[in-house]
Amino acid sequence: MKKTVAILAMTISAGLAFAGAAHAQQKTMAIGTGGTGGVYYPLGGAVANVLSKNLPNVQATAEVTGGSVDNLKLIGSQQSEVALVMVDAALDALKGEDKFKGSPVEVRTLMVLYPNRMHVVTIEGTGIEKMADLKGKRVSTGSPGSATEVMAFRVIEAAGLDKDKDMRRERLGVAESVSALKDRKIDAFFWVGGLPTAAVTDLGATPNVKIKLIDHADTVDKMNAKYNNLYSTGVISAKTYPGQDKDNAIAVVQNILVANAKMADKVAYDIVKTFIEKRDELAIVHAEAKNIALENQSLKNSPIPWHPGALKYFAEQGVKM
Repeated sequence: MKKTVAILAMTISAGLAFAGAAHAQQKTMAIGTGGTGGVYYPLGGAVANVLSKNLPNVQATAEVTGGSVDNLKLIGSQQSEVALVMVDAALDALKGEDKFKGSPVEVRTLMVLYPNRMHVVTIEGTGIEKMADLKGKRVSTGSPGSATEVMAFRVIEAAGLDKDKDMRRERLGVAESVSALKDRKIDAFFWVGGLPTAAVTDLGATPNVKIKLIDHADTVDKMNAKYNNLYSTGVISAKTYPGQDKDNAIAVVQNILVANAKMADKVAYDIVKTFIEKRDELAIVHAEAKNIALENQSLKNSPIPWHPGALKYFAEQGVKM
């Protein structure tokens, strides 16, 4: 009888140990990304895969979202542990301004990722050659939960246009915007993302369609005067997209990886370490990951407070913030 009890106790103990191990392996990490037609989603999927493979007992998943604004709200509610966001939207969230009015988010920078390029996209036949030509047109300014919408409104304002009075505005994600432009349901759309963006590539490759990207770099000074010098000028080089026959002068903003301030320092440290060490694996999925580099980790590239765990890793690598 004693032997039977001992065997039973050992069996129960082993079962509990196994259950405990299984439970430990079930720890999930949600990563806020964006829509399926942009860069955040495929890159976020690669990030989830890399973190799942390299962080003990972590199963990371990439979540489809409306973009930066949605992601920051998920960080605030701690429904997502990590998110890819644009720095201008993150600053609004930190301050509790604009789309976060009255609901500030304790967001922290983990690392600077890559520059996001504003696209103002149209096609031949719409009569749009410059920003002023958007007046009276049907224009998508991005989905409601996106930082594309935030930045689009700022570019429109700096171009001397009224987003509500000067255009008929739609609120579509990049994939939906491309479809609507192909069907002539809109005349142009705004999209801020990495290069190349799959949905824009699809538009350029469409038979009997000639893509046009509208210059707007001259809006940057006015935006910076109002919005804390968050923006810079840049270029989408000719041939980035099929049918794009000239350079496009644009506005640029940084993308950052963020977490809630409550994230444990070791978790933040491990995430950043894995990102840097596995960058080449991420770059296989999307070329923008090549820009994830130690030399880009700088306080000037993100006005959002940095997480102590991230700062610890960068200090060990000799990065002077």
